[in-house]
Amino acid sequence: MYTLCYIDPGTGSMLFTIFIGIVTSLMFLWKKLVLKLKFLLQGGHAQASLERYPYVIFSDSKRYWNVFKPICDAFEKRGISLEYMTASPDDPALEADYQHVHCQFIGEGNVAYAKLNLLDAGILLSTTPGLDVYQWKRSRNVKWYVHTFHAVDEGTGYRMFGMDYYDAVLLTGQFQEKYIRKLEELRGLPSKELLVVGSTYMDVMKGKLEAYQCGQEKVVQKRRTILLAPSWGESSILSKYGAKILRALVDTGYEIIVRPHPQSLTSEKAVLEPLWKEFPDSDDLTWNYDNDNFEVLRKADLMITDFSGIIFDYALVFGKPIIYADTSFDSAPYDAAWIEEPLWRFEVLKELGAPLKEEDLPRMGELMDTLLQSTQGNEARARVRQEAWQCIGESAERTVDYMVRKYQELCAERV
Repeated sequence: MYTLCYIDPGTGSMLFTIFIGIVTSLMFLWKKLVLKLKFLLQGGHAQASLERYPYVIFSDSKRYWNVFKPICDAFEKRGISLEYMTASPDDPALEADYQHVHCQFIGEGNVAYAKLNLLDAGILLSTTPGLDVYQWKRSRNVKWYVHTFHAVDEGTGYRMFGMDYYDAVLLTGQFQEKYIRKLEELRGLPSKELLVVGSTYMDVMKGKLEAYQCGQEKVVQKRRTILLAPSWGESSILSKYGAKILRALVDTGYEIIVRPHPQSLTSEKAVLEPLWKEFPDSDDLTWNYDNDNFEVLRKADLMITDFSGIIFDYALVFGKPIIYADTSFDSAPYDAAWIEEPLWRFEVLKELGAPLKEEDLPRMGELMDTLLQSTQGNEARARVRQEAWQCIGESAERTVDYMVRKYQELCAERV
């Protein structure tokens, strides 16, 4: 007789981590032995660079190609070899035509992390939080881990310990430093290298908008377009208000575009499916899932959101008004829970847009009309832009400059 054993997801994850740890240790010992043999065979002359890949980018989702493409382009332009690893089989990077940048799909989920845990590289750059917290462990054979932002905010919106075990963080603006240093102090962590480089994807978005404005005649739309762009989780607009806000928006008579957060499509189908059924695509409301959000942001006259990072893309690049939902953000699962002072994003939101409470839903049209006719937020957007998005137009080059300079430092230390 056979007995079936059930292993819950938490235990399974723990066992997987232990297994990867054992395999990593064995691989590390084997490589160490091989390197010692090479050293002896070469007459005791050490090489300055022994890792397989000097520079690596890891992307856990195709939606971050807009962050990494400018960096890949800069490596290609300089003729420097770069390895781009993605966990998305349909990442646009896999179709890119490069000579010096090699793009490869390394599997999804735990398969990708298992490979990263054994990676042999000099510097790894990623937007992915949670390094050395869950399945993704620091490889003993990677010399330096660098985090870069995929949104312009203070960086406390990651799940707990999001950036703790990176060696360096590239900032979009100097204001982010105090939040990272505060978390380091509270958690007793060593200080990371912090460098302001700006935002790669916002630089590109700005360039695309300028090219569009120069190459297109101004078209007068028949009616206003409103974009609803929520974050995900229990504090998001769709989780809090659901069908109520969609009905209120449709009743305004404006064209409504709903763009769910990509993570919602994976983690919150129970929230979305009833809404898809009640509000299917029509002339009044459409659902948008484009990988590149440029076109939908360009088209919208006003955006409604909560605490999503898309706030700053829209306000700072496109310079348009925002309504932000007062959803009583629960910071408990996030790094923000450790910060006692008000978060930067919520303070500047008060300058960039108007709040929306549940009791305001019946007067949505009136609230939107007031904002669309006002120019009051232009000065605030300029101030926040200067603070949060520095080094405009230089971010990709500054990122590559840092990676090359740091790699040379690491090589010098080993000689």
